[in-house]
Amino acid sequence: MVVRSWRHIKERYNLIGVRCKNCGTIYFPTREICPKCRRKTEFEEIKLSGKGKVYTYSVVHVAPKDFEKQTPYVIAIVELEEGPKITGQIVDCKSEEVYIGMPVEAVFRRIKEDGDDGVITYGYKFKPIEN
Repeated sequence: MVVRSWRHIKERYNLIGVRCKNCGTIYFPTREICPKCRRKTEFEEIKLSGKGKVYTYSVVHVAPKDFEKQTPYVIAIVELEEGPKITGQIVDCKSEEVYIGMPVEAVFRRIKEDGDDGVITYGYKFKPIEN
């Protein structure tokens, strides 16, 4: 589990995506084949802003193992300003305050603690942007 986490540091810690050099489409997480071009192409890394809006969401009342203490919590698909849609938890607000179209920004937070060793996994979550 720890090894897999280290492989995703760029994405998880810095919101690094890729832009297809052929068609210009931006993807997150990174990939090697462009689904739009339908072929292997060259990509360039791009730092995503982390800002976007809630595209859709769900309130989790019965959580999987390791997340039971957080219930209820909101998991959303966030459409980033650059175009990709990514999944993340909405934090720093009550679940009843979340709405479709709500402006949010990525924040770096604790995700969970793994196993008996207590290895803490960090990553992005989203919080409302104050207007």
